[in-house]
Amino acid sequence: MQSRLQFSPFLRIAAASLLSLTLGLGAPRAAHAEVKVGLSDWPGWVAWYVADQKGYFKKHGAKVKLVWFANYTDSIAALSAGQLDANSQTWSDTMTPLAKGVPVKTILVNDNSAGNDALMVSAKIKSIADLKGKSVALEQFSISHFVLANALARNGMGMKDVKVVNLTAGDAASAFMAGRVDAAVVWNPWVSRIETSGKGRALFTSRDMPGLVPDLLVAHGKALGDPAKRAELVGMIRAWLDTEQFIRTNPAEAVRIMSKVVGMKPDEYQVFMPGTRFFGAADVGAALDAGKPQSLVAVGPVIHKFLSENKLVDGAVDYAKGVDATLLADALKK
Repeated sequence: MQSRLQFSPFLRIAAASLLSLTLGLGAPRAAHAEVKVGLSDWPGWVAWYVADQKGYFKKHGAKVKLVWFANYTDSIAALSAGQLDANSQTWSDTMTPLAKGVPVKTILVNDNSAGNDALMVSAKIKSIADLKGKSVALEQFSISHFVLANALARNGMGMKDVKVVNLTAGDAASAFMAGRVDAAVVWNPWVSRIETSGKGRALFTSRDMPGLVPDLLVAHGKALGDPAKRAELVGMIRAWLDTEQFIRTNPAEAVRIMSKVVGMKPDEYQVFMPGTRFFGAADVGAALDAGKPQSLVAVGPVIHKFLSENKLVDGAVDYAKGVDATLLADALKK
């Protein structure tokens, strides 16, 4: 997919924080790494620096080199080319490589968006049905587009029932607050800014579509086939489970670490936390279990349908082939 149309969290956060980070600036690094793992600016992935700074990689014997990508799209390409052992990316952005036969597998679900993406409306809009014929500003083919498509579908409507105005998230929020459009689908920090302004409220959010906006750790088949690297990735999963617990029990310190990585103040970064559902062992297990209703395999067809309809993926995807729950199982062994 082209970066401008990327169906990914990179679109939301890159615009929000206006980062200047590069591979060599601002972000802490684990020394003498055995596995190279890419990550970009999204809370569930920035949290890997909590694991690094709190010593959880070392605790579990995981030699991990965190490689920061200011351009999220580049990280997906790097994993597909085998230049990384694993990468932080969305389920939607994993479908294109899977459709092309690239040997990648999801080994961990870090989080779900659970409110960070929202359909914002004014007081005159009481229900989804009231949007019929109305103008809705959003960034086309982004998560916002997907959120609106789901909101409409659940109410017996489709994209043809509204007038989409294609704007970046920041411009969509501005147009909505200025009264130039009837609604806007945006992500934080614009969700919070609209609510604070008193000019709009969330009518439908990513919290209303559980399992459909997952953020992952995806490994390349070469790394999974290397016993030494596989062991490092198992240790990395154990480190994540400690990290999720730390974020839950020490939220202020976690925010301080994460905000520093992306060059924001803690109070500015805090806005992203309530809308991010970080996954512990039970949630990760359910997400990787094909038999569960909100698992990656179960929600795959819904995401793939949106991608296909908008020509963002070419070909069928074997969802189960793109998931490997065995590393989690090993990580949970005593």
